[in-house]
Amino acid sequence: MEPYAFYKGDFMPLSEAKMGILTQSLHYGTATFGGIRGNWDSEQERFCLFRLQDHYNRLLYACHILRIDLPYSHQDMCQLTIELVKKSGYRQNVYARPLAYKSSEAIGVKIHGLENDFLIIVTTLPPYLDTSQGVRCCVSSWRRIDDSMIPTKCKITGTYVNSALAKTEAIENGFDEAILLTQDGHVSEGSGENIFIVINGTLITPPASDNILMGFTRDAVMKLAKNELGIDTVERSVGRSELYQAQECFLTGTATNIAQVVEIDRRPVGNGKTGKITAKLQEIFPDIALGKNPKYSDWYTMVYPTQ
Repeated sequence: MEPYAFYKGDFMPLSEAKMGILTQSLHYGTATFGGIRGNWDSEQERFCLFRLQDHYNRLLYACHILRIDLPYSHQDMCQLTIELVKKSGYRQNVYARPLAYKSSEAIGVKIHGLENDFLIIVTTLPPYLDTSQGVRCCVSSWRRIDDSMIPTKCKITGTYVNSALAKTEAIENGFDEAILLTQDGHVSEGSGENIFIVINGTLITPPASDNILMGFTRDAVMKLAKNELGIDTVERSVGRSELYQAQECFLTGTATNIAQVVEIDRRPVGNGKTGKITAKLQEIFPDIALGKNPKYSDWYTMVYPTQ
């Protein structure tokens, strides 16, 4: 199945969507993107786009920061994504990638006085992390960028050089994923995920002030822990050594869902197996992702593919 795109105001096969090599955002990272998961329900023969509207709220927040003015409203973007998923022809999980970017073909470091554009790609996404044996992490030598450097509460493309350096360092050193610390040494997040730990039965995750992306899977997990398991989540700064103290650790993200961490810096987390709280959340989440729990209906956008 050939991936499809919305580009230059039209729907087209991805192979036909071409961008000039002088495009300003390509050179300077002056763009913002989203990652929207469309989970395929084979029983209902429909996609569940998970937290579609939240993703576009965050993208528009980033556009405001980057001075990207677009002719599309929040509703327009949601509807274009729905139409593109319908046209894609997939009958499996899909991944929608919207990108708002500085489209001028011009060299120069700035965000003002440039043209802007918007595109969406719908394709498939292989598992970001292999959770079959649990995830092995290391604390990265690269520090998480500070919000005073590049805004961290939204997905600005240039930010992800930071993540890429950490991820590759981890892989080349024999690990599956990196954990980045803040400039002052607090735990921030993974290269593409938020992080949770459990210490003595308390579910803990770093706060917004520690330069995390405010992930929607993170938010969903906190609500599910409270509503379904009766567990409150404490949002506070986490020291590096607390990673080694934790009885459980897991990562959350659009591409990851909920991934159990079984080892950090070659030290087992707890007994080196999936913890009880992690396992319960992993058991609950698939039905949530498929839109099968009406309690969370505001998270779901159902899409029936074009026959």
